[in-house]
Amino acid sequence: MTSAELRKLFLQYFADRGHAVVPTSPLIPANDPTLLFTNAGMVQFKDVFLGREERPYVRATSSQRCVRAGGKHNDLENVGYTARHHTFFEMLGNFSFGDYFKRDAIQYAWGFLTGTLGLPPEKLWVTVYDQDKEAEEIWLKEVGVDPNRFTRIGTKDNFWSMGDTGPCGPCTEIFYDHGPEIAGGPPGSPEEDGDRYIEIWNLVFMQYDRSADGTLTPLPKPSVDTGMGLERLAAVMQGVHSNYEIDLFRNLLTAAAGLVGVSDLTNSSLRVIADHIRSCAFLIADGVLPSNEGRGYVLRRIIRRAIRHGYKLGQREPFFHQLVDALCAEMGEAYPELVKARDTVERALLKEEERFAETLDQGMKILDAEIKSLVGKVIAGETAFQLYDTYGFPVDLTADVAREHGLSVDMAGFDAAMEAQRERARAASHFAADYSHDIQLDAQCRFTGYQFLAGQARVLALSKDGQSVDRLEAGEDGVVVLDETPFYAESGGQVGDRGEIVADGFRFEVTDTRKQAGDLILHVGRVVSGALRVGAVADARVDEARRRATALNHSATHLLHAALRRVLGDHVAQKGSLVNPERLRFDFSHFEPISAEQLREVERLVNAEIRRNAAVSAETMAKDDAVKAGAMALFGEKYGDEVRVLRIGDFSTELCGGTHTERAGDIGFFKIVTETGVASGVRRIEGVTGQGAVEWVEAGDGLIQALSERVKAGRDGLDEKVQQILDRNRQLEKELEKLKSKMASAAGSDLASLAVEIAGLKLLVARLDGTDPKSLRDLVDQLKNKLGSAAIVLAAVQEGKVSLIAGVTQDQTGRIKAGDLVNVVATQVGGKGGGRPDLAQAGGNDASKLDVALQGVPDWVRQRLA
Repeated sequence: MTSAELRKLFLQYFADRGHAVVPTSPLIPANDPTLLFTNAGMVQFKDVFLGREERPYVRATSSQRCVRAGGKHNDLENVGYTARHHTFFEMLGNFSFGDYFKRDAIQYAWGFLTGTLGLPPEKLWVTVYDQDKEAEEIWLKEVGVDPNRFTRIGTKDNFWSMGDTGPCGPCTEIFYDHGPEIAGGPPGSPEEDGDRYIEIWNLVFMQYDRSADGTLTPLPKPSVDTGMGLERLAAVMQGVHSNYEIDLFRNLLTAAAGLVGVSDLTNSSLRVIADHIRSCAFLIADGVLPSNEGRGYVLRRIIRRAIRHGYKLGQREPFFHQLVDALCAEMGEAYPELVKARDTVERALLKEEERFAETLDQGMKILDAEIKSLVGKVIAGETAFQLYDTYGFPVDLTADVAREHGLSVDMAGFDAAMEAQRERARAASHFAADYSHDIQLDAQCRFTGYQFLAGQARVLALSKDGQSVDRLEAGEDGVVVLDETPFYAESGGQVGDRGEIVADGFRFEVTDTRKQAGDLILHVGRVVSGALRVGAVADARVDEARRRATALNHSATHLLHAALRRVLGDHVAQKGSLVNPERLRFDFSHFEPISAEQLREVERLVNAEIRRNAAVSAETMAKDDAVKAGAMALFGEKYGDEVRVLRIGDFSTELCGGTHTERAGDIGFFKIVTETGVASGVRRIEGVTGQGAVEWVEAGDGLIQALSERVKAGRDGLDEKVQQILDRNRQLEKELEKLKSKMASAAGSDLASLAVEIAGLKLLVARLDGTDPKSLRDLVDQLKNKLGSAAIVLAAVQEGKVSLIAGVTQDQTGRIKAGDLVNVVATQVGGKGGGRPDLAQAGGNDASKLDVALQGVPDWVRQRLA
């Protein structure tokens, strides 16, 4: 039975029993900052179990993609060395949300394993929580499990909890016996760590709510959460002991073996590569790109670990990205999103391979040298840090290599070096002033700014220097809270509004608008005249021109995002933005610089949408409905049950709470100003719209006009004229070099006659002001040929800077080194130099001492040769 058949059979089994078949969720958990990756089937149902979310079904089943390679759940270091550890695996599960409980869950599991799959009961072993008498009776009396193949186990292994507090409960586990020929005892025995008995299914019964003091209160709706590893089950059904022998891995191992040139499919490095291509490809398909922090750094660690194992097998060329085809062939039918993202995945992996290849060889040489010279069994933490900081070696990669040599890494030393670097970074940073204001007010400020730019409001609270006050006087800075306001508070990359709050008795200038938790909108500014009191009624007026200019840039950002996805691919996702009246800044995931043609195509698409002049509409709807409607949401971003969906025609649909234009045509014109990289895997585009874009183009047009006049060429002939000037300039530079060479040769003939002989060596010391360093080097070479056994020091002053060149013929380098000779002069003129024994160069900044320094060279040479 193939893995694909097993997956289908499992889902169909539970679908036939009233379970909704729920698609796998992304590997990036939405709205859950406690998890780095989705690491179990229950993750997407977490809020359902906690009672925060309701679904249209009370029982579900899924085959969930999972990654365990970072944070608390990290199997990375074991991958490749054991039969069952993976960075990526699929978890089959069935779930009950207050519907069926222990009896049905146990019956379903036993029925699937012994009935549908036909596994012999004598090959299975069951464990229960030692205080769960209910589950024990179901297994022994109703299912009829052999008591000799049944174990009661304590809290450590058979009691599950979501955290220190919250839902928890006992669990029951089903193990498969791989046979007496494999070492190991049954669960609960002293020999349980062997590989004979392998856990294949865990059934968790969530029946309690644990309080902070440890009290267990029965849940009103006990639930079921089960998980069974597809790879482990496939190993059982295909009659093999190792997961790496199942069909899912055999083809990947064969493909990897062909790429790295090995034939042994049991090679541990080959297994690492086959495992890692699965996690890397699916992570990239879900929007993660290699970077130096967070999820992107974990991905980078996995990729580099795979590359290093390829290097270990003798592969020096990029190979890892070529495995994507084999993976798509194996898993593409079950996960079509992988096939859709194939090109993006390959390009991202190739880019990372090329980047790491630049330093891998050098880093491995340093690590190998350290291992060979090591006294003891521990690699120094500073060495591990140097490899990380200079060569991009994740510390677990260094630990991986160390383990292969029976060594370990001083992790405490590594952590200390890392913390020292962080301290240096913190010391070099300068942070802006903190403008937060903790206003204690049990109220909300209603935002009216989507419809209006002005409105009457009542002052609910005032703050000065972080303290609540009843009154603000003229000239005082402070914060105003209104019961309703048209002012937009800084959020989602859009800057806060400016404007004024006015009445007959006062005028408050709003210089910024910010948001405080609890939906309070804070108007930051200064009282320009009069006095402002709590309870006063005033007119709140937004700076209309500034707001409208900001709206143009914000709407253009949405069009830019959509255009980038069309031109570069669906992997493009927002990583940050800034929208103000002057320009827009948009950071997004992409792994290489964007070509000029691609940027032009992005611009063309955005401006075409502007000319189409589609309506900009906003609608509030349920979050799930919004995502189904195609609205782009950021993974990990916290959204409420209801979200605001912003549409620009049929070109862009995003979740957004910002302010926008009424129609796309209001933007007028869009122009990209810069495109740069801001971090690994993150690019940044800055652009302008409306009048700002017109002014930018006018400035460029003015520059072109000025250049055309300066080089005496029309606009159409400017490019050709500039090229002619560049070609002529290069020609003149070559002619100048030839002339300098001739002059140096002539000077050399004259200078050679000035050499003096000291102890069998001809010494020449000369000053040639205005001569550049290259000409001095050429002249030294010519003089060495003319003089035979010689030492030469030439100096020149240009624009107050001293240039020094020293040369020694090969037959004399045993007596005098050029570096020593040049420094005799350099140290006296405020410089220092170095180079080869036969040629050295130096500089200095005190030309006033040059003549005296040169005059002292002969005496120094005499003393040296005495």
